[in-house]
Amino acid sequence: MFSKQAPDANLFRALFEAAPDAMIVVDRRGIIVLTNAHAERLFGYEADALTGLQVEALLPAALRQAHIAHRDRYTSHPRERTMGAGYELTGVRADGQSFPVEIGLSPIVASQGTLYAASIRDISETQRARQALERARFDTAIAQMSRRLLVATINEKAIDEVTELVATTLGIRAAAIILSHPHHRSLHVLASTGLPQAVLETLSGDPAMRDTVRNETLQVGEQPPLQNAAIEFLRKICPSLSSDYQDAALVSLPDRHGPMGLLLALAPQKDYFDRDRLNFLQSVGNIVAAFIQRGRSEEQLGHSQRLDALGQLTGGIAHDFNNLLTVISGNLQLLEADIPDDPSPRKTLASASRAVERGAALTRKLLTFSRRQHLLPRAVHTVQLLADLSEMLGRTLGERIAVTAECTNEVPAVYADEGELEAALINLALNARDAMPRGGRLAITARSYNVAHAEEDTRLAPGSYVVFTVSDKGEGIPPNILEHVLEPFFTTKEAGRGSGLGLSMVYGFVKQSGGHFNIESQVGFGTRVELFLPAAPSAAAEEAAPSPSRRGHESILVVEDEPEVRRVSVAFLRTLGYLPSEAGDAVTALEQLRKHRNIDLLFTDIVLGGGMTGFELAAKARERQPHLPVLFTSGYEYASMDIDTRAFGAFELLRKPYRREQLGAAVRRVLDRDNSA
Repeated sequence: MFSKQAPDANLFRALFEAAPDAMIVVDRRGIIVLTNAHAERLFGYEADALTGLQVEALLPAALRQAHIAHRDRYTSHPRERTMGAGYELTGVRADGQSFPVEIGLSPIVASQGTLYAASIRDISETQRARQALERARFDTAIAQMSRRLLVATINEKAIDEVTELVATTLGIRAAAIILSHPHHRSLHVLASTGLPQAVLETLSGDPAMRDTVRNETLQVGEQPPLQNAAIEFLRKICPSLSSDYQDAALVSLPDRHGPMGLLLALAPQKDYFDRDRLNFLQSVGNIVAAFIQRGRSEEQLGHSQRLDALGQLTGGIAHDFNNLLTVISGNLQLLEADIPDDPSPRKTLASASRAVERGAALTRKLLTFSRRQHLLPRAVHTVQLLADLSEMLGRTLGERIAVTAECTNEVPAVYADEGELEAALINLALNARDAMPRGGRLAITARSYNVAHAEEDTRLAPGSYVVFTVSDKGEGIPPNILEHVLEPFFTTKEAGRGSGLGLSMVYGFVKQSGGHFNIESQVGFGTRVELFLPAAPSAAAEEAAPSPSRRGHESILVVEDEPEVRRVSVAFLRTLGYLPSEAGDAVTALEQLRKHRNIDLLFTDIVLGGGMTGFELAAKARERQPHLPVLFTSGYEYASMDIDTRAFGAFELLRKPYRREQLGAAVRRVLDRDNSA
């Protein structure tokens, strides 16, 4: 290239070789025409081996076509030929190893025409130092963010600070945290920085954005083309997005069963979100997701504690109320037996008895909600249960409600208290009817559900379950109300139309049965309730026992600490032909059992004064009379007292308040069973 006759040619050559950077000169076609030794060493070529090569041979294959287009534009605009230094690219050595370089490019007018000289510097060490500093800055930001969220008392403010810190750390203007709604498929922007309200509303409402959250299609760790797709995706669903944003990152917020949302970041430069920045964003996403999960767990714990406190209160009230109802009901029955056949007083007694029954139903709901109702689970044939239930609901819900029930023969029997399960499904059906005042479709289905390992479903213990689903196409429940529907006495119905115990009763029954309750609702689209209940180990049908005789002549010891309740029980037994004796506490009862060996049955309340329960009394009594039949009664179930009943095996429990006929049937069953054993 240099003329041999030029007196300064050697000087130019010496200066070219002495340059501290690698020097390469190319012509308009991109052919290398001159290099210095430093360039040959930098790119790993033998002497003079670079001359004649296309300059794109020194670039990664993926960038060569783009560089050719860039070079053509550069050489076609002579007035814009100053590039200067500091332009970073990726070079490729002869052995295929890539490394970062910084170049300075300038045109040179020579006798052969315009040539282009590039000074090239290896910045591997500089880039590593810069990356180390940037990663240290990211680590500092992560630590600061974690500390803020750990001590945060107001969740919303803490989350707002996260987006601001992300934007500041990355040197960008816009970031947002977008969550999927826990009860339906809508999205909402939890926090944002630098985005207009119109953009936020579009991101919240666009179906494509909801699908992205649900499917987690744009994730951290993908190659740059996918990140380029992120900005194009956002521009497509949100035309109002400013054209100043040239790159975007969407990283998922992980949850137990899929992403709970996305962390969005927007930058004004193209290809801004390299792997380090994406890893920083994913770390932020993990911290935010953990913070949200912690908040939800604390909320669930607080809700559970409130429900437990209410359960203890309602259980105690139910105990006293059931004793009162037993006295009222018993005296009404005794009066009914003594009054003449006069229609007027009998009508009055019947009305009072119905009021007692409604009061008893209310206390059953209270006990079920508080998980203190003693359940009598057995194998219930699921297909038959739904068939009978759909037939009954079809007659009672009215012509405007179309009831469908689906359950295949493969669904196993469910292990539950049949009466309480029917009551729960009927309760849900009535709620669905009320949500469809103009009519609609009510669907009840049952399916099998298996949990092999605890990690598969943290809501349930491993095992087999039957899932009952009650869904409607009614008005739906607003999110602010959905948060309270399980609370006792909470109701949206007008006065006189509901006690507010319906769903809380269902919830208590399911939890006490060892299952799980789930409710989802969306305004305008209806409500869906799922009851997860244990499957029965065997679906064998139980043979119905013959109806026992309700009268007898045996001697029965009645143990009850409430005098009025004891008086009613003794009176009932006398009218049934039995020979009752009574005791007001466990000590007196044991003394009578010691004195009178001819007692045929012990009839005892479970909750007794004096520090001894009915079960403890029965255990001591059986130490003296091992085969003594025992009948228990209670208005406050033993399940609330942490009593181990395994020593008794199967036993009979009579719930308060009870009618005389129920007492007679229970006494007869226990006596006949023990006599036949």
